[in-house]
Amino acid sequence: MFYEPGKTPHGLPHDPFKSCVVPRPIGWISTVSREGVHNLAPFSQFQNLTFDPPYVMFASNQNTSGRRKDTVNNTEQTGEFVWNMATYALREAVNKSAEEVPSDVDEFDVAGVSKASSRIVKPCRVAESPVHFECAYHQTIRLPGNGTMGTVDIVFGRVIAIHIADDYLTADGHIDILKARPIARLGYFDYTSVESIFSMKIPGNDPRRLAGMEGSARF
Repeated sequence: MFYEPGKTPHGLPHDPFKSCVVPRPIGWISTVSREGVHNLAPFSQFQNLTFDPPYVMFASNQNTSGRRKDTVNNTEQTGEFVWNMATYALREAVNKSAEEVPSDVDEFDVAGVSKASSRIVKPCRVAESPVHFECAYHQTIRLPGNGTMGTVDIVFGRVIAIHIADDYLTADGHIDILKARPIARLGYFDYTSVESIFSMKIPGNDPRRLAGMEGSARF
């Protein structure tokens, strides 16, 4: 098949685009408004960008009313957000936090998860999540889109603090990903989770390249 998005029909029951870029890490982002209202929401367009210093991004489409989402407003107004690892055990909470609710509603309560204080930033962490990034807002790039929800805000943040639960570290100092079992977004209404791992090293033995591949900073 072949089609041009927005120009020619794909001829399928559902648009296949999001199912082609998979799996996508979930940006489970917590923020707090200037008025002190806590917010928690998942974004399936999330990624780390570099490692020295570490930066991440999440992309937030507009809501069904054509307005920017609270996560974006809170991040820009306060300059802070937290990424919480979304795991299989927390899948129902992640899904509940995606509900579109008024700005004065605390999604931690909607999702049924607990708050844990951060060390540096004001937004709370999801206490039940095994890994968190405290982030300082860097900038937003706004891409115009079609329809009510098409326009998207791409929010960039620098990771300034990392939390990893000790019982999710192996004896050799690796994160126990199979124990954490992070979930990821597919297309349609589908998700997956990490249940198997395999390893490969890029050809050559240059320690700088290997360190970069591993993500070791300041080699």
